[in-house]
Amino acid sequence: MKVLIVYQSKTGNTEKVARSIYDALNVGKEILPVSEVKDVTGYDLVFCGFPVIAHSVPEKMSRFIKGLPEGQKVALFATHGSLRGGTLPKQAFESAAGLTLNLDVLGQFGCRGKVDSRVIEALLEKPEHRAWAEEAQGAQNNPDATDLADAADFAINMLGKAHG
Repeated sequence: MKVLIVYQSKTGNTEKVARSIYDALNVGKEILPVSEVKDVTGYDLVFCGFPVIAHSVPEKMSRFIKGLPEGQKVALFATHGSLRGGTLPKQAFESAAGLTLNLDVLGQFGCRGKVDSRVIEALLEKPEHRAWAEEAQGAQNNPDATDLADAADFAINMLGKAHG
């Protein structure tokens, strides 16, 4: 089995999760930022990781996912400032699902990640974003050890599904 872990990371959160996924897998594997991926031919499973930005998948990762070959097995993971299971991360995964209609999506994983303090400060000034900015302040220590352990478990689970 050959696995590719592709990630887009602005603050380092998604890269930390990608590395936890990478470290958990005992197969042929490669880890690359999305901007460095040249070809996905020959990979049995591709993990695609991104930070949730404006309730969605960032443009670079969106283009990458859209360009994957039909039937490719993929697993999606994301970091975000919201609480796990919250509305905004769910919207991002729904957005990602729209990009994967011709792919074999095995699962998805999301965890909190520290949000740039400048972003929080700017959003605290906007009444329509204040509640989220206040929530995101609680993610300053994420991804934490529990998040990374959960990501490793996710990786092993997705590998099992890919074998099945």
